[in-house]
Amino acid sequence: MIPLDDARDRILAALRPVAAETVALAEGWGRVLARPVVARLTQPPADVSAMDGYAVRAAEAVAGASLAVIGAAPAGHPFAGRVGPGEAVRIFTGGIVPAGADGILLQEDAEAAAGRVTVREAVRPGGWIRPQGLDFTAGAVLLPAGRQLTARDIGLAAAANHPWLAVHRRPVIGILATGDEIALPGEPIPAGGIVSSNAHALAALIRAGGGQPMVLPIAGDDRGAIAAGAAVRGCDLLVTTGGASVGEHDLIQAALGEEGFALDFWKIAMRPGKPLIWGRLGAVPVLGMPGNPVAALVCGVQFLLPALAVMSGLPAAPPPTTTVRAGAALAANDRRFDHLRATLHRDSAGRQVATPFPQQDSSMLANLARAQALILRPVLAPALPEGAEVPAILLGEHGI
Repeated sequence: MIPLDDARDRILAALRPVAAETVALAEGWGRVLARPVVARLTQPPADVSAMDGYAVRAAEAVAGASLAVIGAAPAGHPFAGRVGPGEAVRIFTGGIVPAGADGILLQEDAEAAAGRVTVREAVRPGGWIRPQGLDFTAGAVLLPAGRQLTARDIGLAAAANHPWLAVHRRPVIGILATGDEIALPGEPIPAGGIVSSNAHALAALIRAGGGQPMVLPIAGDDRGAIAAGAAVRGCDLLVTTGGASVGEHDLIQAALGEEGFALDFWKIAMRPGKPLIWGRLGAVPVLGMPGNPVAALVCGVQFLLPALAVMSGLPAAPPPTTTVRAGAALAANDRRFDHLRATLHRDSAGRQVATPFPQQDSSMLANLARAQALILRPVLAPALPEGAEVPAILLGEHGI
C-alpha cells in the first residue's frame, strides 16, 4: 500500500489539461481560461462624470459664482463644444467631460435658474471625474489563462468587449460499473443483488467538478464484458467501479491486462478506499474505484475531483481542508488514513464543530448523505479529546 498523498501526486502528475474550445461569453461561468482575456478597449474610453451635475472649470467654480449653462452631456451623447470662462455644461453620470472642464459641480451643490447655475460648494480640480483608463486600458491582460471564471470575471470580459472565450473543454469521464450483482435503478434486481448507485453518484460528482460524465452499460463479472466496456472511445479518463479488490470476481486488472493495461499502483493506505487502481489503457488513463459506494465517493473527493481540476486547466492540488473542532473524542488511528463522516454545527463561540457518526461502515450511503464533512485522521494519529482541532473536508464545497 502507498500513502494517500503519494497516490494523488502520481495520478495528478500523469494528467494534462484537455484541449481548448471557444464558447459564448454567457456559457463561460465556471470554465477555465485556455488563453488570457486581453482588453480590446480602454475603460472608461474618456474622462467621464461620476455623478449628475455640471461640468465646470474648477478655478472659477467657487462658492457664489454664477455660470451660464451652454448645453448638456448625457451618457452616450457627448457635448460637442468647449466649456469656456463663465460657462458650465449640464452632465449626467457616465457622460463624457467636455473639453475645457476639469471638475464636476454636484447637482445638490448647485442652484439652477433661467439658464444659469449658482455654485454653492466650491469644486476641486478633478473632482467627481473618472479619468480615461481608470478601470483598464486596451492591451492589458485582465484575466490570465488558467483562471476559473466567476460571475465577476464574466462581467469584466464583457466590459473588455469579448463575446467569446477560449476555455478548456469539459473533460469527458467514462464510468464503467462492474458486477453481476448490480442493476440500474428501476430495473429488475437479480437474486441477492443490489441497485447500482456508484455510476450515478460519480456522474453527479463529475458534473460538480466541471466534467462531462459518460455512463456506460454495466459490465458483469466477465473479462470479455469488462474489456468491451472499457474499450469506449472519446473519453479523457475511464473510471471503473467494483472489481478492484482481490476476490475471485474482482476482475478489473485481469480483464484490462489482456488489453494492454499498464498498472502504475494498486492499494492505498486509506479508509475507506483501499483497493484503488491507477494505470493506463493505451492513451486513456484509468482510475479503478472500489465498488463500495461510500469508498467510491471518498475516492472521488480525494482523487477524481483533483484529477478533473488538472484536466480542466487548474493547478494540481489536494482537496481544500478547514480546521474544525471534534464533536466527540476520537480514537487513535492505525496505519490507514481515515475519513470519518460527520455532521457540522457551530458552538456558542461560533466555531465549527464536526461530530462523527457512531457507525462508519463504508456501505452506509444514508450516513454519507447526512454527513457535511469528512474528518481527516492521518496515519497513526493519536487519540484526541472532544473539542480538539482536526482537519476536515467540507462536503458541501464539492457538490456531494
